[in-house]
Amino acid sequence: MLPIVSIVGQSQSGKTTLVERLVVEFKGRGYRVATVKHACKDFDIDKQGKDTWRYTEAGSDAVAISAPQRLALIKLQDGNDSIDEILRLLGEDFDIIFIEGFHQAHVPKIEVYRKELNKGLRCDTGELKAIVSDDKLDVDVPQFSMEAISGIADFINERIIGKRGDDTLLFVNGSPVILNQFARQIFANTLLGMVSSLKGVTEVRSLEVAVRKKGI
Repeated sequence: MLPIVSIVGQSQSGKTTLVERLVVEFKGRGYRVATVKHACKDFDIDKQGKDTWRYTEAGSDAVAISAPQRLALIKLQDGNDSIDEILRLLGEDFDIIFIEGFHQAHVPKIEVYRKELNKGLRCDTGELKAIVSDDKLDVDVPQFSMEAISGIADFINERIIGKRGDDTLLFVNGSPVILNQFARQIFANTLLGMVSSLKGVTEVRSLEVAVRKKGI
């Protein structure tokens, strides 16, 4: 799986500001960055009367709009906003993904804590990797100030991005299936061996395969 960091914390703690600054820092280092924002309530980015809105009203389950500089996808879902499905849609063409929120996702988390809010930490599990705060907390994880963006980025690069190995992911019906080391090697070696032998294929940096049964 791609390196992911979830920025969590209480409302108004500065999560969005931290994500924004980290995006600027990593882009300045030449990284390809993606961000995902979790919204607690429904939202609408499609304006009534526009062509894409009309397609959705007609019953299309997904609508994409493409221009030379950007691509937008509007996909209906049945109440499931699993980060796994979102990451599958994003693809693998990134060096780091920052997600804001998604407290239940089992990914590395950095919590933003602000003393003036007078509230405790939201994350108290082993997934908490660091704290960004204006106060010193009695917690056994690295702590940074909000201004120490370069240091936070170095930490993420060393502890999260730097530990990424070869990835083999399997999704069945849109849900991830956990593979042990042996299964990952079997899948990867078999698929890479088959594809590498095909005419016209040069270096394989990543590989995606989708199979859909007929009539489903």
